[in-house]
Amino acid sequence: MNEQERLLRSKMAYYGDNLQTLSDAMGIGYRTLSRKVSGQADFNQSEMSVIKTRYNLTDEEYAQIFTKVVSV
Repeated sequence: MNEQERLLRSKMAYYGDNLQTLSDAMGIGYRTLSRKVSGQADFNQSEMSVIKTRYNLTDEEYAQIFTKVVSV
């Protein structure tokens, strides 16, 4: 689990969510959300906005979760 996934999952837990409740709230499939949370697929702008609002993310937390880390 990478740091981005760890932070998002900690926010989900703090707000009483799991993948199923968040996927339902976002209107996307459980498996789709699972791939996005694990970094196998990208969140779109609308989904990132829902998560930012739902978990009251600061700009710093938002950047930590959604900024891709590129390895060289």
